[in-house]
Amino acid sequence: MQKNKVIAILLAGGSGSRFGADRPKQFLEVDGCTVLEHSIRAFHRSSLVDEIVVITRQDFVDEVRQIASAYPKVKHVRPGGKERYHSTLSALEVCTDAEDLLLIHDAVRPLVSEAIISRCVDALKTYDAIGVAVPSTDTIVRVDENECIVETLPRVVLRNMQTPQGFRQRILRQAFDIGLQDPNFAPTDDCGVVRTYLSDVPIKIVEGEVTNIKITYPKDLEMITFNQHLM
Repeated sequence: MQKNKVIAILLAGGSGSRFGADRPKQFLEVDGCTVLEHSIRAFHRSSLVDEIVVITRQDFVDEVRQIASAYPKVKHVRPGGKERYHSTLSALEVCTDAEDLLLIHDAVRPLVSEAIISRCVDALKTYDAIGVAVPSTDTIVRVDENECIVETLPRVVLRNMQTPQGFRQRILRQAFDIGLQDPNFAPTDDCGVVRTYLSDVPIKIVEGEVTNIKITYPKDLEMITFNQHLM
């Protein structure tokens, strides 16, 4: 029986406007190499990952290709688009086997561990769609238009989503084919596309890790530097 190919898709197309740096945060350096390169390394060293696809901004394609040249598992570097989902669609143009297992990851989460990758691949043996998450440690409330609390949500059923998000290619492709026909299509993540347009497909939550943080603000980069030395 042919092994399902595991393809890591790194989304590195953000502008990083909230970060406030001169360059997008995925191209800032930590310990001598870019945040993006740390993320590439995390998947490249995993024996479970067969290929890597990097989606980036058009004006950084050449730079990313230079970075990726040191990592043989990187098979494609492609431009994304204005919205996040355009990057996923760009990746789907080169990930065409219906049974490929896709791990879609924010390139600005460079501390993704081998354990998380392993749990994702293992879960995709049973489920067609998975998401990585950690239990919420904060009290989450719903507010009204006046910013007054109207409901306190039970933490036991709440999770903070991370990445990777994982899918069998045919499921994600089918969800997008349906969603793109919707004039109100405006997804924020790929699990949301599957949940909205293939609601009968269960999305399994895979255990994440608190260190698998997303770099959003400068203080996050300081935490990444600290944690990187612990790896």
